[in-house]
Amino acid sequence: MTAVLSHHAYGKSRVRLTKVTRQADRYDLKELTIDIQLEGDFAAAYTHGDNSRIIATDSMKNSVYVLARAHPLTDPESFGQHLADFFLTNYPQVASAQVKLVEQSWRRITVAGREHPHAFLGGGAEERTCIVTATRRGQRIASGLDNLLILKTTDSAFRGFLRDRYTTLPDADDRIFATILTADWQYRGTAANWNGCYQLIRQTLLEVFAGHHSLSVQQTLHAMGAAALEACAAIEEITLTMPNQHRLLVNLQPFGLDNPNAIFVPTEEPFGLITGTLRRG
Repeated sequence: MTAVLSHHAYGKSRVRLTKVTRQADRYDLKELTIDIQLEGDFAAAYTHGDNSRIIATDSMKNSVYVLARAHPLTDPESFGQHLADFFLTNYPQVASAQVKLVEQSWRRITVAGREHPHAFLGGGAEERTCIVTATRRGQRIASGLDNLLILKTTDSAFRGFLRDRYTTLPDADDRIFATILTADWQYRGTAANWNGCYQLIRQTLLEVFAGHHSLSVQQTLHAMGAAALEACAAIEEITLTMPNQHRLLVNLQPFGLDNPNAIFVPTEEPFGLITGTLRRG
């Protein structure tokens, strides 16, 4: 039997970066986690142990820090583009470079009604994401958000679903709707107002979630995605993932009490997982 190396790639994962930019009146803070994957002419390292074309993954890590020193880091997209271009420009054996960036959320602490110039509060689990994929023919930019916990206490129903001998779930006309939203969108080009697009899409998703009279998670997902495409002309498609974060009504009858949709227990597992992709027609 002959074994053929049909695909190969390698890189450095979870490169942690914190950058403090000192302005005259404030300090700015950025924190990113970066993954780098390279494809190209590296087969000899796999088949013959010839490392002469291998860029050490430690060198990739160091490149992140060196390039971050001069880059303003105003958004993850432009830094991802800068990193991907660096590997293509400096190493002819690289055919493609993929850079994934996850930005951790920080916001300024408010003191006496004013934002503090150098003290920050963690923004929770929510993360801003970006993937830059670059070849010698061009780039593709995808961005998004992850781990955004959202909930509304009414305007959510679920009824009329298929019933058979396995069904025990009752119809619900008024239920809590909670999910941990992941959104990923593909840009139509390689230049945009990255921060403006991100804020616009995020706010649009939140506004539709809050105001939509939901007949199912699927229906609300569709409404959110369609609104994001309409709001931001710079994106070609958007994928939303919305796992159910159930809040189950507690039976208080054993204690002689009613429960008019007031007392719930939050559950995380098992959960329904709803996803969908919308693109321009």
